[in-house]
Amino acid sequence: MDVIWHNPALTIDDLKPLGVNTMGDHLGIEWTELGPDFIRARMPVDHRTQQPYGLLHGGASVALAETLGSVGAAMSVDTARFIAVGVEINANHIRSVRSGFVTATASPLHRGASTHVWEIRIVDERGKLVCISRITVAILKKQAIE
Repeated sequence: MDVIWHNPALTIDDLKPLGVNTMGDHLGIEWTELGPDFIRARMPVDHRTQQPYGLLHGGASVALAETLGSVGAAMSVDTARFIAVGVEINANHIRSVRSGFVTATASPLHRGASTHVWEIRIVDERGKLVCISRITVAILKKQAIE
């Protein structure tokens, strides 16, 4: 299997600084694994990520999904020349979770020159599907936003 990362030597430790002082940091998102064509992280189900009924908030699941899809897209392009920004995301919430951790795995469905589409599967600690999400990411030249 071919490595999709722009830097083939990319490691989990390289991703950690990306989350400092971000929503991912606030939600407790932790990078856990980087494969040749996927990225994985986990998020606690606690007071930061629960809704008033004590269940995992759907918005927290979407924030987790967008974090993985956007970072995955960004790491597969030349970040000296391009940035990756989400333009559309959807999510189907399949199962509730009250505590513990959920784990998300993102992998690309399409990696074009100007757009990427990534699928993110979020599972509970038993491996049961909690949420399935898909994000479309625009790949923009850095100069276009500066």
